[in-house]
Amino acid sequence: MNIYVAELIGTAIMIFIGSSVVANVVLEKSKGQNSGWIVITAAWGFGVMAGVYAVGRISGGHLNSAFTISLAVIGQFPWKDVPGYIIAQIMGAMIGAGATYLTYKKHFDATENKEGILAIFATGPAIRDYKWNIMSEIMGTFLLVFGLLIIGVEENKLGSLGPLIVGLFIWALGLAIGGPTGYAINPARDLGPRIMHSLLPIKNKGGSDWAYAIVPIVGPIIGGVIGALLFKCVYL
Repeated sequence: MNIYVAELIGTAIMIFIGSSVVANVVLEKSKGQNSGWIVITAAWGFGVMAGVYAVGRISGGHLNSAFTISLAVIGQFPWKDVPGYIIAQIMGAMIGAGATYLTYKKHFDATENKEGILAIFATGPAIRDYKWNIMSEIMGTFLLVFGLLIIGVEENKLGSLGPLIVGLFIWALGLAIGGPTGYAINPARDLGPRIMHSLLPIKNKGGSDWAYAIVPIVGPIIGGVIGALLFKCVYL
């Protein structure tokens, strides 16, 4: 399978699971309505796990534009493949978000909460202060990339358990640092679904909050690069 197609498929799987758990929790008349943050963070973690298991042996299972860029910065991924990976990740995220809409169509129709509908597709701050929102994304993605690279060092010992450890790690990050901004920690994860929110004919939807969209792009890239550089200093 082409590495770009693999990244598209893996990201679509991740986003379909992640966006759908938020839909399950926030949309009206869903059986999981109001089931809470632990449910959301768990499904996001295992969504990443599922995506990595699906395509990791083909493309490396980045599923995250900040991770791809960070690997390139420290020389562990070719820059020539970075644009293709990023495009595939964004397209996969769009497909995954579209699949969530199709799955929960009747529940979208029954929901009038514009903020809740947007939260299914895109992240947003609990307290809007762009400099601190960016800081939150920097810190979260720093932990993500540094941690993933350490897990990669232990890959030979972990074997097939590697993606499971990654999923548990993502779950822990969501529980620990997800409160301020919803822990995008991945530009494609936010941008692709936000585009779909703006395009889909969702009943009762509001704006797509494009003013905030720069935060989950810039913050994760900065944080990821810092995490990768620290890893390089310590381990390489």
